[in-house]
Amino acid sequence: MDCRPACAACCIAPSITSPIPGMPQGKPAGVRCVQLDDALRCRLFGRPERPGFCASLRPADDMCGSSRAAAFALLDRLERATSP
Repeated sequence: MDCRPACAACCIAPSITSPIPGMPQGKPAGVRCVQLDDALRCRLFGRPERPGFCASLRPADDMCGSSRAAAFALLDRLERATSP
């Protein structure tokens, strides 16, 4: 499966606790990453500055669902299930 164009659910829905360039404290769930460009693509993709969490995400049916809305819902459920 390839990333859905103009989705970016994985760059908005989950919290990221590691530093991101421009977001040294990481980002809370539901907040758009500052590294998303206007086309909703990651400016850090393939670069060493990209957080390990982000690099570990791979598009898959159980994470992305059949639409952008489904991806947000699935990632929101995962975020709530794994919150301390």
